[in-house]
Amino acid sequence: MVRLSAPTVRLGLRPNLAQFSLLVGVNALVGGMIGQERTVLPLLAQQGFGLTALTAALTFIVAFGLTKPVANFLAGTLADRFGRRPVLVVGWLFGLPVPLLLIWAPSWGWVIFANVLLGVNQGLTWSTTVNMKIDLVGPARRGLAMGLNEAAGYGAVAVTALATGFIAARWGLRPQPFLLGVAYAGLGLGLSALFVRETHAHVRHEATSHTGAAVGALSTGEVFRLTTFGEPALSSCSQAGLANNLNDGLAWGLLPIFFAAHSVSLAGIGVLAGIYPAVWGAGQLVTGAASDRIGRKWLISGGMLVQAAALGLLAVSSSFGAWAAEAALLGAGTAMVYPTLLAAIGDVAHPSWRASAVGVYRLWRDLGFAVGALLAGVVADILSLPAAIWTVATITALSGVVVAVRMYETHGRAAGQAPPES
Repeated sequence: MVRLSAPTVRLGLRPNLAQFSLLVGVNALVGGMIGQERTVLPLLAQQGFGLTALTAALTFIVAFGLTKPVANFLAGTLADRFGRRPVLVVGWLFGLPVPLLLIWAPSWGWVIFANVLLGVNQGLTWSTTVNMKIDLVGPARRGLAMGLNEAAGYGAVAVTALATGFIAARWGLRPQPFLLGVAYAGLGLGLSALFVRETHAHVRHEATSHTGAAVGALSTGEVFRLTTFGEPALSSCSQAGLANNLNDGLAWGLLPIFFAAHSVSLAGIGVLAGIYPAVWGAGQLVTGAASDRIGRKWLISGGMLVQAAALGLLAVSSSFGAWAAEAALLGAGTAMVYPTLLAAIGDVAHPSWRASAVGVYRLWRDLGFAVGALLAGVVADILSLPAAIWTVATITALSGVVVAVRMYETHGRAAGQAPPES
């Protein structure tokens, strides 16, 4: 009797290129699910459902921003316990009804429910594709892997936001723009169920040679404590992620309304809504790999300050060309931060609890959607739209200062460097 040996597990981009490329494509579909809302839904709130108070109009982002962080957290712990692939498939099942609910919603409550489901979909699927790519490539190219992952996701956000703006200008706010989401959800579920392979074996392989902050499994509570406030680099990343998505919540929910108040056309709003994630997505192809060469800390701190400057300039500008340039600057600052934060989490966390740490970080990061939407909506209703933008810009700048003061450089940890004592 001949006994077949188990296939050899190898870390790295090249030996895992087929699966890595598939996961890049899947994450592009995940991003497209958000992109279907970026241009259309804030305008639909006012023009389709008659919501005049900005706080009320942004409740769909609040629902998303409260649900997705919980799903991120669960995705990490469930992926460490049961494997990555089942979590990915379940995430797509939650995404299937979302575009249909947006098409048929007879009241704003249906839209809020759709965004609860979208939050679960995004938390489970995006978190899992992040973890699977980290598993496959190993420590040497982690920044590049995160750059490719986030570039695919936010590139799709940009393309879909642009496309839905032109579709809405031609055919109206519903149903045609959301037909893209129907296609994304069906294709994402099919690819994930039929072609994506489990990566837990890669985690076990890397764990045998890892020299990180803690060896062996930690409880969920211990991982939460370390990632939230106990470990300097992990906690610095968590607060920066929250501030980053706080300003993304503003860009998603308030900026289309801000541009519409300045008489920008639907197609023009789609262009402006698309520039920001387009530069964000494409820029990560550069910044993710750059963080593997020059380190993580100063890319993160500098990126937060660039975002703050872009928002401040946007608040005082009054022309389409200036807004386009500032949207591009905002995207560039976000590109400096987004893949680098994930890479830094991967640097510090031990493979045995890395997915859980990513889940806790993404819990805090994506809670920024809800905080940003609520804060921006309340300030805009009480004061003005520019005041809301300035408030978020100030918080973003302070976050960059926190990173500069508190965080240590994490790159090189896989080579055996020990972190500072927390």
